[in-house]
Amino acid sequence: MKKLNVFLIIALLTMIVSACSSNSNNNGTNAPSGTKAPDAGGTAANADPVTLKIVYKDEGTTNPVSVKFFEELEKALLEDEKLNVKFELVDLAQGSYAENLNLLLLSGTIPDIIYFQGGDKQMADQGLLEDLTPYIEKSSYLKDIILPHNEKRMESYPYLLWVKPLAPKTPVVRADWFNAMESSKALLENPSIDNYYAFFKELVEKKPGGDKPSYALTAAGDIAEINFIFNTAFGLDTTWLKKADGTYEYSKVSQNEKEKLAFYNKLYKEGLLDQQFITKQWDTKEDAFYKGEAAVITGTAGKIIDLYDGRMKELNNADASLIVLPPATGAAQGFGATDVTKESRGLAISSQSKHKEVAFKVFDYLASPKGQMLDRLGFENEHYTVVDGQVELNDKYYSEWYARFWEPLEIKSDIPLKTPLLGEPGTNSLQAAADYYTEDNNFIIPEQYVASWDAMNNLYKEYSIDFITGKKDLAEFDKFVEAWYAAGGTDITKYANENIK
Repeated sequence: MKKLNVFLIIALLTMIVSACSSNSNNNGTNAPSGTKAPDAGGTAANADPVTLKIVYKDEGTTNPVSVKFFEELEKALLEDEKLNVKFELVDLAQGSYAENLNLLLLSGTIPDIIYFQGGDKQMADQGLLEDLTPYIEKSSYLKDIILPHNEKRMESYPYLLWVKPLAPKTPVVRADWFNAMESSKALLENPSIDNYYAFFKELVEKKPGGDKPSYALTAAGDIAEINFIFNTAFGLDTTWLKKADGTYEYSKVSQNEKEKLAFYNKLYKEGLLDQQFITKQWDTKEDAFYKGEAAVITGTAGKIIDLYDGRMKELNNADASLIVLPPATGAAQGFGATDVTKESRGLAISSQSKHKEVAFKVFDYLASPKGQMLDRLGFENEHYTVVDGQVELNDKYYSEWYARFWEPLEIKSDIPLKTPLLGEPGTNSLQAAADYYTEDNNFIIPEQYVASWDAMNNLYKEYSIDFITGKKDLAEFDKFVEAWYAAGGTDITKYANENIK
């Protein structure tokens, strides 16, 4: 994704903050963070409804399930909390969500509730996001479902909330194709880098789908998803690697990284890695998987894996159920260390909203037993039925429904569940994530280094893609390392060595 010029962003955001502050001063609703602003209506059943604008990836007006969900949420808030709310879904153009969201916010349209999938820190640094800490502390339900990693992330970055189980990307493959491969047994017994390569090669050569797959592995736009499988095996198990002399170096300029990129280049040259993965979006990546063009993709552990499983069986057959593959093993084994500095995605409340308290009441309600019934289980008689006082989830739930908001480890609903929330693939993927959990040693980049950090990351993306596709020879890796240090890497490495404990 192309990043907008940082200096342009800062300039435009400063203008937005000034304009919003002026408007707030005129209407008297600009309350300090954590204090109760005078919400206009909506606190009683007979009051005029408060309109909350919400922008949320995939939850627009063209998605009938989303529209119904927010309509049902409006009814539930009115009935259970006497809170009169009207949700206004803000549609974004197709393409990069993070980029289109930035354009929306820079235009001066700042919804009350915002889902971020990148780009949030620029907004938080300009004071556009509300500190959620005081709201959580006085909440009725949310404070009881916050998970340990959420607490750590909120301590250093209290603007995004994402109450979900730890869920790295986990690799999956069709069971019928997996079972047809002679190399599959060796892969399960010892998922080494070499055994992964042999498995990928056999899939493409034997083509268990007749003339498919075209390639073994694809990803959405870059190598981040593939790294979940292979990074730890190449010794890239933390952002900052400890060297023999006790100092730290950035993992992406290490020899371990060079070896990994050489392996990716091998996969690419032999047609085992999708030749078009750079231009893939999440939807075209998934489509390639369902159609059999790709044999293996990674997906977020848990419910997303179940959704992949349901869709794959719907489009193919029951034998096409998914198997969760283990992370590769080598120097170590795992899906990579977990970042506890901040949420990488999540929901925020605009500090410029006139209805911050009402927006958080929505968050809090969705953590309650009744709110969890709607958010986690879907619509009664459509996604589940109540039989003999117990909830029975149906096939439509497993193939379609996902929680829009919170997914604590245990659901506290008013009615007990007879069937599990996750299917076998989803359960296995979450278990694998728990089995391989480790914490990262990264840190939030100080503001004075943000511009150079972005430039350094763009430099890495450019070089790494060129190395993988063969546009640049890996003999030039040292040239990349020199350029990285020159672009700001020297200063940030010094900072890392002074601050990593």
